[in-house]
Amino acid sequence: MAGMKEIRGKIKSVQNTRKITKAMEMVAASKMRRAQERMRSARPYADKVRSIASHMSRANPEYRHPFMVENKGAKTAGLILVTTDKGLCGGMNTNILRASLNKIKELDQSGVQIEASAIGGKGLGFLNRLKAKVVSQVTQLGDTPHLEKLIGAIKVQLDLYSEGKINAVYLAYTRFINTMKQEAVIEQLLPLSVDDLDAKDEGGVTPKTSWDYIYEPDAQTVVDELLVRYVEALVYQAVAENMASEQSARMVAMKAASDNAKTVINELQLVYNKSRQAAITKELSEIVGGAAAV
Repeated sequence: MAGMKEIRGKIKSVQNTRKITKAMEMVAASKMRRAQERMRSARPYADKVRSIASHMSRANPEYRHPFMVENKGAKTAGLILVTTDKGLCGGMNTNILRASLNKIKELDQSGVQIEASAIGGKGLGFLNRLKAKVVSQVTQLGDTPHLEKLIGAIKVQLDLYSEGKINAVYLAYTRFINTMKQEAVIEQLLPLSVDDLDAKDEGGVTPKTSWDYIYEPDAQTVVDELLVRYVEALVYQAVAENMASEQSARMVAMKAASDNAKTVINELQLVYNKSRQAAITKELSEIVGGAAAV
């Protein structure tokens, strides 16, 4: 009977766990829809800023912004690592952290050190375990990314590049492809190349003509501000993609956990029924044996 009591306790425990994972799955599904809408609504802004920056760079070939000039003398690179604050989202964080570790090792073999900025608690913990130099950090962003919270961490990296202290800035995040698939991506954020800024038309072709502008107060000030906004838009888009990936990965992980819990409950129920039937059979045998002895 002690075995049956223990099995009943296990069944109850797994049932309670399944209720939690089922609720988390439903919450993640609700948040996932909002995160995807937020991610998609941010894309037109980034595309428009890139288009204007492309036309301005072609209209002013005599001026090159510091973001478009390569710092060859620096032996340090910047890394903006975007992860989640919470866990329970499958292998999403593991994949981007593994890709970041490979990039750090690759740079280290080339004699380049890393100065990192962490967006998300998981990435911050990873960088601290590596004993990497963390120059800025942002955690506890919540379910909605706000650009004003990100600007401080981004500006540290932009200032380091503008001052020539780092030779490149890399952006590591998880790109949202669909609900079932997310991809770990490491992109070079700075220096910007002409190809990065080239605006494509609907056919994917770069137009050969450029717009003409009247600048106020002057061309250099406008281009400087615009390229900073463009880089900030890229990082914001990466954070929005990462949040959409997080909710999708968590929904899938919690669904798998709920399905596994249901399988375990069925197996334990079968074992419990067998134990109960054995106990009943044993009692009947004892009764029959006692009657026969009398």
